[in-house]
Amino acid sequence: QVSELVQFLLVKDQKKIPIKRADMLKNVIREYKNAYSEIVNRAGRTLQEVGGARQGNGRVLGGHTPRALTLFLLQVFGLQLVEIGIKPHTYILINNLPRAEGECLCRDKEKEKMGLLLVILSFIFMKGNSVKDSALWEFLHLLRVYPGKQHRVFGDVRKLVTEEFVRQKYLEATPIPLTDPPEFKYQWGPRAEKEISKKDVLNFVAKIQAKDPTFWASQYSEAEAKP
Repeated sequence: QVSELVQFLLVKDQKKIPIKRADMLKNVIREYKNAYSEIVNRAGRTLQEVGGARQGNGRVLGGHTPRALTLFLLQVFGLQLVEIGIKPHTYILINNLPRAEGECLCRDKEKEKMGLLLVILSFIFMKGNSVKDSALWEFLHLLRVYPGKQHRVFGDVRKLVTEEFVRQKYLEATPIPLTDPPEFKYQWGPRAEKEISKKDVLNFVAKIQAKDPTFWASQYSEAEAKP
């Protein structure tokens, strides 16, 4: 169960799919759910042998779940297990390694999609943290990325934005009441809030537009308050 648990989380992370605690118990821990904390501690000892994950006093990282597992993933893989939902208990793995400003958080094969995501998140942030879908599609049009057409890099752009980015919790799509046909507003999702610095986003926009970040007073204040 020890190696299975770590492998299960890393596989899930490849597609950025939120992880339910119930799925961990059902698919990995199974009949040993009463020994969940012990299994996690053993996972720590296993990872310690592989990656040298020790605390300063040399003791194996332990404690109550999911804190113990969080520490193991963080020290060995640079990943942090973060709870984003209570009913049901849902977690995501976020990249917690130090990185240069603007550096992509993703694997090479995902860089193009994540580049588009960064542009979308920047647009949302600069527009006051919430935009209608019609405004988002119009913005993408200006970048010659057309939601109704197949893109040679991004594929089905509408599906990428409305399904994949939303499922991965980078974006949140909320229906706008009393709209026909239905309209949605888009905001940063919990994964974006945890993984991506608004300060970096503002610096990214400022660099593109050749302006000082303080030019946008509201966004600058928010980015400084919550980097």
